Amino acid sequence: MHARLNQIVVDCRDPHRLVRFWAALLGGDPVDRDRGWAHVEPPGSTRLAFQPVTDDKAGKNRLHLDIVVEVIGQAIAEALRLGATRIGETVTDDQGSFQVMSDPEGNEFCFVASAG
Repeated sequence: MHARLNQIVVDCRDPHRLVRFWAALLGGDPVDRDRGWAHVEPPGSTRLAFQPVTDDKAGKNRLHLDIVVEVIGQAIAEALRLGATRIGETVTDDQGSFQVMSDPEGNEFCFVASAG
């Protein structure tokens, strides 16, 4: 059997708001769906879907998105403008640099830039 990744689903309190954050960050048009769901299909990427839940996020993510960018500082500034939060400082090693961020509902993601 070969399975295929169809979409990544994020549980959240406000799919309408969160899909607009991710669409602005990654590109694509936000789509509001039935039963409170929403999704965006960033160009050249997997669909991100947002499912309404009544619980607030609790604890650390067990899964997060790594988003490749050319210039981490510019990506951080844009994400902050859109409502993200920076977590800690940028880490740089022989593989490149990464910065942990969280979206407006606290879901962690990383901006990643490779070395060379």
